[in-house]
Amino acid sequence: MPSITARFLSALLVLATVLAGPAHAARIKEVAAVQGVRANALTGYGLVVGLDGTGDQTTQTPYTAQSLSAMLQQFGIMLPPGVTMQPRNVAAVMVTAQLPAFAQPGQQIDINVSSMGNAKSLRGGTLIATPLRGADGQVYAIGQGNLVVGGAGASAGGSKVQINHLSAGRIPAGALVERSVPTALQASDYVQLDLNASDFATARAVAKAINRAKGEGTAQALDGRSVRVRAPNGSDARVTFLADLENLPLDLVEPAARVVINARTGSVVMNQSVTLAACAVAHGNLSVTISSTPVISQPNALSGGQTVVAQKTDISLKQEPGTLIQMPAGAKLADVVKALNSLGATPQDLLAILQAMKSAGALNAELEVI
Repeated sequence: MPSITARFLSALLVLATVLAGPAHAARIKEVAAVQGVRANALTGYGLVVGLDGTGDQTTQTPYTAQSLSAMLQQFGIMLPPGVTMQPRNVAAVMVTAQLPAFAQPGQQIDINVSSMGNAKSLRGGTLIATPLRGADGQVYAIGQGNLVVGGAGASAGGSKVQINHLSAGRIPAGALVERSVPTALQASDYVQLDLNASDFATARAVAKAINRAKGEGTAQALDGRSVRVRAPNGSDARVTFLADLENLPLDLVEPAARVVINARTGSVVMNQSVTLAACAVAHGNLSVTISSTPVISQPNALSGGQTVVAQKTDISLKQEPGTLIQMPAGAKLADVVKALNSLGATPQDLLAILQAMKSAGALNAELEVI
């Protein structure tokens, strides 16, 4: 039966085979974006009502009761002095959203609702009208609606069963845009394209593709991440011009060799540019086991001593043999995957092996740990 690492690296081999197939030219819209055309983050604080006894415990989250009291005062309901509310169907939440570029008043956007207290579940709740503010403190949208929570749970007698997460939900089209964000798309005779990743070859390729389609001198690469483009004036002409630009084909050069390692999950991902020089690798596991057993020391009769509990510690050390394996040079990703697969190491061991190979100069790639 193949090991976990063998199946893991075999999946990389399949990925390498796919990448080695016929490549399609990318479009400019897939590697760059127009400067200033972006989404804006919105946040708000609100209350979710209608919960089935799974709301905040107000003794531990007093701000929930304060928020509820302030909301009731807006409706003309004044609580008598000294009255303390203990609602169990209300939860304080944070509401977040992304305001898309060019969003206009009256349009709807999706919002995320997350509990900030000790509510057990937001399932079945309704968000009360919540102002959503931008970084400048202005209100750009109002959120309200019924939550969609992708989880379920039940508890009784100290036992609890839960599927997925119950403390966060989503309201599709749950906010109405109240104010638009102005963009500087028409503020100059030029527009700037910002690349998704800094690369001088890609910036040069973008400028060449635009000049080939729109005339020499239309685009100029400013650095490894920015390309300045002369655009026509007038909203309709500029939109048409940018629509043509975004769909221009682009021949990308081969990316820099890189291996991305996730130390928390043991995941290893490498691109098609990774190559391997000839090397020899030996890897063996060392395990140390320490066990402690309580031992009772009891004195003789009439000796006047006391019974003492001592600890007896046993330490065992086990080292598995590591055979020196010669790994041939690999000029393709498929060869690299086959060579690493021959080691038979676990994904966690593979992280250490790759780092050691990089230090020895056998791995021709940049290591990135995330």
